Amino acid sequence: MTTFYLIRHGEPDWEMNQKYKLKGHGRDLVPLTPRGIEQVHQTAKDERLQNAQLILSSPYTRALQTAAILSKELHLEIQIEFDLREWQPDLSFQYDSLEQLNELGTDYDLNQGVYPPGETRLWESKEMMKQRLDKVIEKYSNYDYVIIAGHGMAFRTQFEIDEIPHAYIIEYKRR
Repeated sequence: MTTFYLIRHGEPDWEMNQKYKLKGHGRDLVPLTPRGIEQVHQTAKDERLQNAQLILSSPYTRALQTAAILSKELHLEIQIEFDLREWQPDLSFQYDSLEQLNELGTDYDLNQGVYPPGETRLWESKEMMKQRLDKVIEKYSNYDYVIIAGHGMAFRTQFEIDEIPHAYIIEYKRR
């Protein structure tokens, strides 16, 4: 049995999106705030993480920075897994405004991440996210303890949790 520690990234500096007018996936380049960095340092002290053998990370900056802090504190290697990325609000990769991002997110929430019967949407469905996260978890199920630095929305595909705080640990056991 493998124990996975799903750790949501620390608090990101979303203000950089406005400052640099970042669009599409450029919005995922923001680093952690000083508070976010401190959140991750505190999380690294959790006794459960001391037995971990490996850190997996989303390729997005906020998760990578979280993984880097954990790596430094726990002396573990980081493996980047593309399928740990955050929810894709626009599978065409064309959205270019915060307003459009909010509209897509609202539509996802209204539909609870499920396309209405007979319809498709621009956004990635909850099931699509779950399948890619499951694929990564399966790939590393030969370890005993694995840390995954990633994103709240992706982690919520595994658990019915409304909100996951920044740098929070969810313990997930896989047989």
